[in-house]
Amino acid sequence: MNDFKQFLSLEESKLDWKIVLFLILLAYAFNIAVRYIYISYAGDMPQFQWNGHLMINNNDGYTWAEGARDILAGFHQQNDLSRVDTPASQLIAFFARFLPFVSFDVLLEYLPGFLGALVVVPIVLIGRTLGSAWVGFLASLLGGMAWSYYHRTMFGYLDTDMLVIVLPTFAVWATMHAFKYKNITFFIIASLIEIFMIRWHGGLFNVANGIFIMSVIYVALFDREKNSALYLSFLIAPLLPFSLIYKIVTLIVIFVAFIGIKFETKKIWYIIGAIVGVYIVIVGFPWIKNVLLSGYFTRDIVNSDDGLKYFSVVNTVREAGHISYDTLVHRISGSWIGIAVGLMGYLLLLIRYPLMMISLPMVVLGFFAIRGGLRFTIFTVPFMAIGDAYLAYLIGKIGYRLFINDKVAKISTYIISFLIMVGFIYPNYKHIYRYLVPTVFTKKEVKVLDKLKHIASREDYVLTWWDYGYPIRYYADVKTLVDGGKHSGDVNYPVSFALTRDLISSRNMAILDVYQTEYDFKRHQDKNDYIKEMMKRYGLKDPDDLIYMLSTNIKLPKTKENVYYFLPLRMMNIFPTVAIFGTIDLKSGKRINHFFTQTNGAKKRGNTLYLSNGIKVDLSKSNLIIGRKIVPIKRFSVVAYDKSGKIHTTIQKAHPQGLNIIFMKSYNKWLIMDDFFFDSAYIQLFVFENTKGLFEPIILTPYAKVFRVKR
Repeated sequence: MNDFKQFLSLEESKLDWKIVLFLILLAYAFNIAVRYIYISYAGDMPQFQWNGHLMINNNDGYTWAEGARDILAGFHQQNDLSRVDTPASQLIAFFARFLPFVSFDVLLEYLPGFLGALVVVPIVLIGRTLGSAWVGFLASLLGGMAWSYYHRTMFGYLDTDMLVIVLPTFAVWATMHAFKYKNITFFIIASLIEIFMIRWHGGLFNVANGIFIMSVIYVALFDREKNSALYLSFLIAPLLPFSLIYKIVTLIVIFVAFIGIKFETKKIWYIIGAIVGVYIVIVGFPWIKNVLLSGYFTRDIVNSDDGLKYFSVVNTVREAGHISYDTLVHRISGSWIGIAVGLMGYLLLLIRYPLMMISLPMVVLGFFAIRGGLRFTIFTVPFMAIGDAYLAYLIGKIGYRLFINDKVAKISTYIISFLIMVGFIYPNYKHIYRYLVPTVFTKKEVKVLDKLKHIASREDYVLTWWDYGYPIRYYADVKTLVDGGKHSGDVNYPVSFALTRDLISSRNMAILDVYQTEYDFKRHQDKNDYIKEMMKRYGLKDPDDLIYMLSTNIKLPKTKENVYYFLPLRMMNIFPTVAIFGTIDLKSGKRINHFFTQTNGAKKRGNTLYLSNGIKVDLSKSNLIIGRKIVPIKRFSVVAYDKSGKIHTTIQKAHPQGLNIIFMKSYNKWLIMDDFFFDSAYIQLFVFENTKGLFEPIILTPYAKVFRVKR
């Protein structure tokens, strides 16, 4: 047993800090170099560039960019939802001021990669704390560029993810180091890191909470010294429901009490009991309640306070949806063998070094991705990489015994373990080399927004789907009704309704939504159900009556703000999803299904048209053949642009009832839909440019169109 324990030990002598620093810099340089692969090919694509620089490739990045821009400008519009008070925007603005020789566009592009790659630092330090900086170095080569972590910290992916793993991994290392060496300074450092990481992203409270719980278990099972128990008081400070300043003050008070008061051994357990009691009452119970009531456990329909039922956005966010085991494995380690070895190595580390249990909260959170979605996989990446590196090191130690010369044997350990890690790294490198992620908008779409910026005022609203809210505010400098942070079911309903209902209903809803949004801002209320407020305004008690009334010429409130519709071609791909939010029955919560599908390309054989999605069109009988069903065609529309960019439409009616076919000739795109979608504002405005006098065309391009609501 002792021989096995000795075999599992990391026996490397303590390396000089200069060597450790060199290993950190080498790992950092490697991970930065890997991220330049994206720049090497995306930089040659003009459609991804604006003002000569690559644009951001994730939607949320634009909210931090907008906030930083407004911080640097020194002002922003009232109620424009600019995130000027968030740490991410403030950090970007800080770097912009600190690096005035770097353009703002370049900073937005490169900052995520340079900050995200910093995860190599705590990974190397964790290895050193356990006994081997070499193991930490090997792990950092993989941990900084595994699939999921690379995806969310690549150049251009401007998001809180650029530090969302770096900070908690530092906290894990500092806590482990503090317990191992009984260093009060590192307990304070760990607590400060947790305080700031919770401020950086509220979700990291779960990691800080997990670190505290695992620390309590570690002390109870493996480290029952008096001071070890008292050290727990430092780790509870970040969890208290106080502001950042008061948490720091609490930490100072705990430090003063720790060094100024002599506790008797027999009273230690009373103090521990008090600490645990405070935790359970103030932190534990509220935390459990919040977890159980989170969107990850209460999917599908959600209720508003007044009893109306809406569709929850968590059902449609890809990164929050359930994932397969194969996806989980590859996003964490790049291969099945990589995660198998990583798990085995991690479990052996837990057996040999119980202190590793401090990292369990991040590992568990990563595997929660099966339920919670892609975004969680990154939490496990550093520690599966450590597991891979540890097992590679153990295999290297086996090779060590084959050599008589100790110097040669030690070198062989490094060589063998490094080569094994190269095998784990390669699948991830191969994926990165082939991974081409487009920017959020193309250059042609941004041109439309830039033109709109010079037409609309900063007080005007743009109605579009929430996916495009942040970049629209950044490029057009206008207000939006929904965005990546403001997209709950009740907020999405009016916007979805406006995009998917007939033109008069759409216009009426858009004006009412803008009016209600501004009205609530003025009353400093942002949690009212807008549909409920609209019903009150017109003295209605049944939401169905409101829906009917909106389809008529009703008296609308006056708004000083103009309302613009931004309708990109790309919305066609998600249009059925957009419709889900605005077609749900508000009383029962039942989804009202409508038919919409699209495809590119078709082949004609005789009197039958074969669409690329498997649907057939019987031209002789004007029928659609969908699987085994034969459905009559109600209308056959052809829409095309001439050389001057003017649109031409021909509509041929076939049967009184049935589905509608639209052939967008200039796009080689076929649309098949029922009457509901055919009459929708998006189809009528974008496809046909049919305004019925209710909208005014402002910017018309094949890629995105802007209309202004007539009042």
